Amino acid sequence: MSSRIYAKLAVTNIKNNGKTYVPFMLTAVLTVMMYYMMDTLARNDSIGNRNVTTVLFLTIPVMTLFSLIFLFYTNSFLIRRRKKEIAVYNILGMGKGHIGRMLTVETLIIWAVSLVLGILGGMVFGKLMHLLLLRILQYDVGIRFHISLPSILYTAVLFTFIFFLTWLYNLFQVKLANPVELLRGGNVGEREPRTKWLLALVGVLAMGVGYYLAITTERPIDAIDTFIVAVVLVIIGTYCLFIAGSIAVLKALRKKKNFYYKANHFTAVSGMIYRMKQNAAGLANICILSTIVLVLISSTVSLYAGMEDILDQRFPYDYCITTADASDPATISSIDRIVEEELSARHVEKEDGMSYRYGATAVLRQSDTAFTNSQTVDYTVEDIQEMYFIPLEDYQKVQGDPTELAPDEVILFVTDEGSYGRDTITVNGKELKVVKELKDFRLEDKSVARVVTGWYLIMPDVQSILDMGVVNGALQYSTYFDMGGSREDCLAAVQSIADRVGREVPGAVCENRELSRENFFSLYGSLFFIGLYLGSMFLIATVLIIYYKQISEGYDDRERYQIMQKVGMGKREVRRSIRSQVLLVFFLPLVVAVIHIAVAFNVIDKLLAMLGLVNTPLFLACTAATVLVFAVFYVMVFAVTAREYYKIVNE
Repeated sequence: MSSRIYAKLAVTNIKNNGKTYVPFMLTAVLTVMMYYMMDTLARNDSIGNRNVTTVLFLTIPVMTLFSLIFLFYTNSFLIRRRKKEIAVYNILGMGKGHIGRMLTVETLIIWAVSLVLGILGGMVFGKLMHLLLLRILQYDVGIRFHISLPSILYTAVLFTFIFFLTWLYNLFQVKLANPVELLRGGNVGEREPRTKWLLALVGVLAMGVGYYLAITTERPIDAIDTFIVAVVLVIIGTYCLFIAGSIAVLKALRKKKNFYYKANHFTAVSGMIYRMKQNAAGLANICILSTIVLVLISSTVSLYAGMEDILDQRFPYDYCITTADASDPATISSIDRIVEEELSARHVEKEDGMSYRYGATAVLRQSDTAFTNSQTVDYTVEDIQEMYFIPLEDYQKVQGDPTELAPDEVILFVTDEGSYGRDTITVNGKELKVVKELKDFRLEDKSVARVVTGWYLIMPDVQSILDMGVVNGALQYSTYFDMGGSREDCLAAVQSIADRVGREVPGAVCENRELSRENFFSLYGSLFFIGLYLGSMFLIATVLIIYYKQISEGYDDRERYQIMQKVGMGKREVRRSIRSQVLLVFFLPLVVAVIHIAVAFNVIDKLLAMLGLVNTPLFLACTAATVLVFAVFYVMVFAVTAREYYKIVNE
């Protein structure tokens, strides 16, 4: 058989199967295009900000894995839909070798179209992505648009490998099945599945434990490990419950006579029971992908929208100068002098400031009242705490509290909500009497969002702090202040103070809201961009899986509904039955996804707190808005796919 015949057959098959091949090819083109654009951005040498480069590069492995799984998964829908057609070719005399050559030509056509159009689309729309990233970052990070030859090469190699794997899979599907099995390929799973109670129990337990971990997480530092474990358990539980639980629910509906024995419910429930074995995994995939979209977009939008809150949390004052050694009074005098001179020179007023000395160290919690900075003891991550020692003189200036302290007495403030509630505290074996515990402290607010608990101990004097043996021979010095004046004058003062302190006070560090704003926007802006980017990719995957599921079910149900119409079911009843069937399962993944994100809200909120966002109402609003928009989009997809389903059934 000549190669021209294979080419003609391949082109004809793609045209005849347009409802399945065209969406697949469009999605493949879009996947290639988005991968190329992201790879080009990540490899752009002109980017001058490390945060942006790091975030972009971390996205490449995610997109690589996604492209591989997604295209391979959607290809399985195509070959399943083609099995009857391939069986007819085989029965009419075309050998499996000839069928393999035909599939090879089809794969080459789709590969070439996807790769060429995808890379060209990436070149065309890459400029748009470049401008969008710059718009989100709000700062010039040095990025310049260009066409990347290495990115073209990497994209071509990756997607050639993916299409090669799909080609091998298709050949094995043809080679391992006989014509009769191929002819029945679309009807696999038509026998009524048994209710798998053990699998359902595993699903309930996995889901329950995952939900429990997500709900009961209180500390941000615990949220990292908890979130990963909870995600794995919830995914396992979702698949188990969709596979086993859905069958149990449908059988329970069948037992309800007042529900089941209605024309639209009877055909819908009975049809879904017989095919739920193959539908359940698809529904679970839709649910998981929907959850990923909701989590990605809601969390990254919250971080970006809460940028000012994050900056306020990180920088409660406009300016901060810290030096590691405050033992020499001349160092403190130099910092104060520089600040006064530069603010005065630029007509900027110093407002609402405070300065203090302190010693800071990490300690290990040995018991409810005992702490040590010795690393020879056994400890876990939860035992790590931060401890700050402040001389009474400096505390009185900051807090305005006239309380006096005798030797071995301290004033205590703990950053965790609640109170310490004990009369003594032991540090490195030395017992100190707690004469006063503060509920409010000017240096820091109480918050459960803190990654590590902070302990502030007000000591009688500097020598008593040094005698504790927990600081390295000297205290640090920090001065905070706000600035009053025009924005231009304040920015000029900020830069001049930083320059002079860097030259005249060795070891001093300057931090400022405006100086740090660009770094914050580069990090959280990049995360926002990646959240939208990956969210769009997962959304495309969700839509395509929904589409293929509906199309596959339409072809599977067409013969059944035609028989029903021949025995008296009218078109109106057919439409109502179709709507009932689609509604019963179509919105189940969405409902479960919303439950997932509602349960995960607590642990995600703790993770965001580690990134500086402690504005829970903002996160709640962004999550609600994301769910609402996604639900509207989901309904639109439902309307389109239900219409296609009805057309197929009535062809």
